[in-house]
Amino acid sequence: MKKFLSNYWKIGLTILLGLAVFLFWRYRYPFALTYQEQLQLFLFDGDYFCERMTEPGGFARYVAEFLTQFYNSVTIGAVVLAVVFMLVQRLTWRVMPRSAQFYALSFIPVVMLWYAMGDESVLLTYSVALVIALGILGILGNIGHQGYLRFLVVIIAIPLLYWLIGPMVLLVAVMLSPWPLATAAVLLSLACIFASAWILPYPLMRLMLGVGYYRFPEMLPYVLMVIPMVIWGLQRLLCMRIVREMKVNRPIFVGTFAVVAVAGLLLVPSGFDVKKYELIEYDYLVRVKDWDGVIAKAERQTPDLPMSVSATNLALAMTNQLGERAFDFYQRGSEGLLPKFERNFATTQLTGEIYFHLGLVNTAQRFAFEAMEAIPNYNKSARVVKRLVETNLINGQYKVAEKYLKMLEKTIFYRPFAQRVMAMLGDEKAINAHPLYGTLRQYQLKEDFLFSDRELDKICGQLFMHNHQNQMAAQYLLMAPLLDRDIPRFMQYVQYVQSQIQYNPRSCQEAIAFAFMQQRQQPPQGLLSPMMLQRMNEFTRIYSSGGRDASSLAQFRNTVWYYLTVGK
Repeated sequence: MKKFLSNYWKIGLTILLGLAVFLFWRYRYPFALTYQEQLQLFLFDGDYFCERMTEPGGFARYVAEFLTQFYNSVTIGAVVLAVVFMLVQRLTWRVMPRSAQFYALSFIPVVMLWYAMGDESVLLTYSVALVIALGILGILGNIGHQGYLRFLVVIIAIPLLYWLIGPMVLLVAVMLSPWPLATAAVLLSLACIFASAWILPYPLMRLMLGVGYYRFPEMLPYVLMVIPMVIWGLQRLLCMRIVREMKVNRPIFVGTFAVVAVAGLLLVPSGFDVKKYELIEYDYLVRVKDWDGVIAKAERQTPDLPMSVSATNLALAMTNQLGERAFDFYQRGSEGLLPKFERNFATTQLTGEIYFHLGLVNTAQRFAFEAMEAIPNYNKSARVVKRLVETNLINGQYKVAEKYLKMLEKTIFYRPFAQRVMAMLGDEKAINAHPLYGTLRQYQLKEDFLFSDRELDKICGQLFMHNHQNQMAAQYLLMAPLLDRDIPRFMQYVQYVQSQIQYNPRSCQEAIAFAFMQQRQQPPQGLLSPMMLQRMNEFTRIYSSGGRDASSLAQFRNTVWYYLTVGK
C-alpha cells in the first residue's frame, strides 16, 4: 500500500491532470484561448511594466498577460494552462497537512477553478495570484513557528505581497499559524486594502475583489471567492486530530478520488455556456478568415443568433455562395447580414469585419475603435490595433499606421506582421498589388457619406455602382430585400445587377419566379430554367391545397418560396 501511495504515483496523477487540461483547451475550446489573447496588447516596454506595477496586484497581472499572449498559439496556450493548473494542485497539496490517502482533496480547488474559467471574463491574473500565494505559503511554512523572526517576516511580507498579487494576500494571511499571527496578518492585509483605496483612484470594492482578476470592474464570480475558503477549509480539515490519526485506507483513498473525479466531470462542462462559446468560435473563424470552417460549422448545427447568422452569411459571400446557399440556413431578415449595433467587443468586431470586406474601410475603422472602447477593463486589443494598421494603410495615412506598427513591433506574435507592413509604408505600388489591401482600395468609395446601418441595400448599391467587381456588395444588395420579403425592391435591384454582370444564382431565380407568379405572368423565355419553373409550379400546387402547414412543403425548406410564404 505504501508503494501504491508513493510520491511517483501522486506526481503521475498530477501529470494526468495536466494532460486532461491540455486536451480540453487545445481541442475542445481552442477558440476561447484566442478570444482571451485578442482582448489585451502585451508590450515588451518599460512603460507598460511600470503601468502595471502602479496598481495592487499589478505583478500578477503583468505575469498573467505575459502568459496570455501565448494563447495566440493555441497549443502553447493549452500548455500554459496545463502548467498553471498543475501548480495550483501541487501547491495546494504542499500547504495541506499531507496524508496520502486524502491526496484527491488537493484537486478540489483545481476543479472549481476550471469550472470558473468557463466564464470568459475570468482572467488568468486570478490563477497566477493564487499560484504565487500558495507558493509563498509554502516558503513561510519552512520558517519556524516560534520567535520574532517569523512575525517580522510576515509583517514585511504582507504589504509587499498585497502590492504584488492583490487581495489574494488574504489567503496567505488566514492560513498562517499560530492563530495570533494569522489574525495580525489578516488585519494588516485589510489595512493595506483600505489604505490603497484612500490613496489610489480605485473604488474600495474593486480593490477588495482584485483589480485584474475579472474583466468587469467591481465584479467577481462567487466561485472565485469560494476557492480560497475551500483551500483554508481543507487545511483545517486535515489538521483535525481525528483525521490525522486515521490509518491509511485504500477504500478511503479510492473513494475520495472517485468523488472528486465524478464531480469534476459533471461540474466543469456546466460552467461553459454552449451558446456563448458558439459565438466565440464563429468570431475566431471570421478573424482567421476560415470561411470554409464557418460554413462547415453552420452545416453541423444551424446558426440561429444574429451574430452566428451574420458570420455564416459573410462566409458564404466571401466564397461567392450567398446567392446559392443562403436559404440552406436559418435567416433572420436583413439583420442576419448586418447585426444591430451593440456596445460589446464581439458583435462590434464582427460588424466591423463585414464593413471591412465590403470596402467601407472608414466605417470598419470606426467600429474597430468602438470595439476597443467596449473592452470592460479598458485594455487595448492586439486584434484591433492590427485592424487599425490595415485601415490606415489602405487610406494612405502612413504616419498613423506607423504609430500602431511601432506598438506591434513590441510584441512577440505580431512583430513579423508589423515588420512586413512597415516595409510597405509609402510604397503605393506594393500596396495596390496586395491581394487584400489593393482590392479594398479599388472597392472604397471616393467620398464619405452619411448612412444608416438599416439601409444596407443603399450602401451596397453605392459600392456596386462604384465597382462592379465587388461581388460581396452585389450579393448583399440582392439578399437584403429578399430577407426583408420585399420582392418589388428586389426586382428593381436584380434588373440593374444583371445588366452589369452575369449573376443569376438559385435564390435570384426563385425570387424572380415568385415575382412573376404573384403577377400571374410567365417569365420571359430563357430567363429561368424549365426545372425551376416546374418546381415553382409544384410548390404553388402544394401550398394552394394544404396551406403553410402542408407537410409536403418541407422539401422546399431551403428555397426563397418557403422563406417568403411559410417564414419558418
